[in-house]
Amino acid sequence: MLQPPNPLKDQLQIRLSAVRERISAACQRSGRSPDSVQLLPTTKYAPLPVVETLLSLNVTTIAESRPQQLIERAQRCSTNIHWHLIGHLQRNKVRAVMPYVTMIHSVDSLRLLETLREESLRRQQSISVLLEVNISGEDSKDGFKPDELIKLWPDFDVDGHVKIDGLMTMAPLTDDPELARPVFRRLKQLLDDRNAQLPPHRQMQHLSMGMSDDFEIAIEEGATIIRLGSCLFDGLDRPLE
Repeated sequence: MLQPPNPLKDQLQIRLSAVRERISAACQRSGRSPDSVQLLPTTKYAPLPVVETLLSLNVTTIAESRPQQLIERAQRCSTNIHWHLIGHLQRNKVRAVMPYVTMIHSVDSLRLLETLREESLRRQQSISVLLEVNISGEDSKDGFKPDELIKLWPDFDVDGHVKIDGLMTMAPLTDDPELARPVFRRLKQLLDDRNAQLPPHRQMQHLSMGMSDDFEIAIEEGATIIRLGSCLFDGLDRPLE
């Protein structure tokens, strides 16, 4: 039996395929396997039908930047989705968001890390977190400053079910993606320097960096997770013919 046309699914498939081709090309340029890079759709501005359509395309890991929207969508969508939170998280929202997330990319203070540790112990729930680093030094961005991060390394030893899995950053908005390269390179250096001090079983695995305008540069500099929104979803809030 023929399936009825699904313009939204077809358009999403086209965009995902195009992005995956660009990921493969960036990996080839940098001598990496495409399997080493996770495409993380970020659905902040995408309508709910888009999220549901992603599942039909076998995309089961999705990011949200706002805790409340993540909670609402997680409650309405399939339990097969693994949700990542990439936006700022206040400590008073930790208890509400914890049941729904598998990774938090935006841990930007020791106090937030401690709150996550306490809640993970209370719930007996494991969670992966990334430390957010403000490499660019912009006042508008959250995160640890690089020098602050280095100074605080000993304080990041956590017990319970919280695993520090890597680092995250956001590059400055610019018309020239190449200007993001030093930011991504510095984050990779921070990760490598820290891992050199850790035993293999405790080393961090992930660099969450790169968005729609600069993800190819991020891949070339070592990104393992790229957070993509506009290049996948722009225009999909309008009817498709």
